[in-house]
Amino acid sequence: MEAMQREEGIGEADALLPPPNGGLNELLNVDQEDNMQGQMDEFLGPQTQYNEEEEERKYYRRKRLGVIKNVLAASFGAMIVYSVYMGLLQMQLILHYDMTYREVKYSNLGLEDIDRKMLMGINVTPIIGLLYTPILIRFLGTKWMMFLASGIYALFVSTNYWERYYTLVPSAVAIGVAIVPLWASLGNYITRMAQQYYEYVHYREEHVQEQKKLPKGACHSYIIVFQAIFNVIFNLSFVFAEFPMRLVLNKHLHDNEHILHNVKNCGAAITGVIPGFNTTVLINLPRSMMLIQVESVLMGFAFLSMIIFLVLCGPAYRPTEEIDLRSIGWGNIFQLPFKHLRDYRLRLLCPFFVYSGLEVLFVISGFSLSYGVCILGLKKLWLLIAVYGLSCSIFSSLSLCLLRFPRWVCLMGGAAVHFVLLITLMVLSVEPNKPQYLGPLLVISALWGLGTALNKTGCSILVGLLYAEEKERLDFVYAIYHWWQAIAIFIVYLWSHLPMRAKLSILLATLLLACYCYWMMERRIAGKVPHRLPRIPRPRHKVKGYRYLEEDNSDESDSERSEEDDKDAERNEEDDEHVVEEMGAEDGEERGQDAGAAEADSPRVWRRGAKGQQHGWEDADVKQGEEY
Repeated sequence: MEAMQREEGIGEADALLPPPNGGLNELLNVDQEDNMQGQMDEFLGPQTQYNEEEEERKYYRRKRLGVIKNVLAASFGAMIVYSVYMGLLQMQLILHYDMTYREVKYSNLGLEDIDRKMLMGINVTPIIGLLYTPILIRFLGTKWMMFLASGIYALFVSTNYWERYYTLVPSAVAIGVAIVPLWASLGNYITRMAQQYYEYVHYREEHVQEQKKLPKGACHSYIIVFQAIFNVIFNLSFVFAEFPMRLVLNKHLHDNEHILHNVKNCGAAITGVIPGFNTTVLINLPRSMMLIQVESVLMGFAFLSMIIFLVLCGPAYRPTEEIDLRSIGWGNIFQLPFKHLRDYRLRLLCPFFVYSGLEVLFVISGFSLSYGVCILGLKKLWLLIAVYGLSCSIFSSLSLCLLRFPRWVCLMGGAAVHFVLLITLMVLSVEPNKPQYLGPLLVISALWGLGTALNKTGCSILVGLLYAEEKERLDFVYAIYHWWQAIAIFIVYLWSHLPMRAKLSILLATLLLACYCYWMMERRIAGKVPHRLPRIPRPRHKVKGYRYLEEDNSDESDSERSEEDDKDAERNEEDDEHVVEEMGAEDGEERGQDAGAAEADSPRVWRRGAKGQQHGWEDADVKQGEEY
């Protein structure tokens, strides 16, 4: 027994002995933990070389450069799209006009009838653009709307590989559908970039950090600069659109004596486009392989524009903002463009919107044909339009004068130039085939480009300035602006058989009406006449499977909304006063609660309290059901 006890004692003693080098290991572990803690503190602690303000400044500098990149990408993308579209359409119409080309290549196809229906699809379809433009922009987003519209223009180019009724006419109708959404998206996009640039410049301001409404006039200078940049780049599309005509088609055209043989008068004295114009304008037919190569090059540029919109253009709104824009209800989105016409500023600008569409189409289809081609011949058509486009591009930079001068200078300057030119054209009647009139016609084309640059850039800037602080309304107002230009497209389509002096009279009357209405608008604004804007309903987000069922009346103006907010504030103040009175009454009641504490412990009081609490829950459920 003693031996067994002695062995157990020895075992316990061995168990209590520390392992060899145990103290040294513990010291090493402590040193490693201290080193790791020091490294973590050094990694997570404040860096001596890190400057938070400098990094923030660099971050917003990159953001500003990104905004400039977006503006340039949208401008070049739109310029490429319209260069391809106008160049291909011009070449297509000239080829299809030639009777020999139609009979040899498409004998029984009826290209002339197809061209009429194709032009009808392009010019008539945009009339209904206001019905679906805001819905498309809100559903797809501004950037994706520009991308989709450029894809539709690329589709139009691709249909020319196989010219049939079922390819050309549907693609032309699709172009007519896409015109208003494309331009409304572009105007909205450029103005949004100006607003974003202001936010990235003044990122330290409290209203920017809290994403509140911008101060009045805060981003006006950026809108002027960005719209000027866009128009300078886009108007070059008139120049590049003439490359297929100049490089490919010009060498296949007849001389002026053959083309203008039966033409008697040119200019203001004619009726229609060019009465007596020869139906054969080609010396020899272009090779089919050459036409396919030209269309392939144009198709490549059309795809390039799509890639520019897709890759280089950033979003116009934050993701949460796009969700909010979509969540006001599709019925409200459909109605709000029409309700914005209650604003007297938009109503009084509508004649200028119509005129800005009329004058561009007149110089492309009226002046360039009835004056230019009729007097100089078809081979000089490219020169007149190229001079017009180059003039538009150069003189669009004159809109930067709005940074120093009042906003009426741009519109009224362009109107004055066009007024003089319209009077000149009304008295200009010349015999055909007079090459000595090349200089005066080029001067008229350049001056008309000056007026167009001031008018179109001025209209875009003015719309942006009037609604610069209303980023949730931009798609509506730009849809209205370009819808009225679509109405002008339809008017030009209808007046093709009118006398030239009747066309010029319509232009002159529209210009004078536009100037008068604009003067009335500026007078009302100077007199501080309040304008009525429909209220944008609050977004309705899904919460736990339900939607907010509170009814938002978009017919209500902002002034009525502010009155209701004042009434709500008064009600809240009254409720606060009642709460204070009730709290005072409860303090008085607490003194008598101790006296009835013993009675409150009885089962009768418990049953009574339980019934009262049950009735209170039922009342709360009823009230909650009424709210929802």
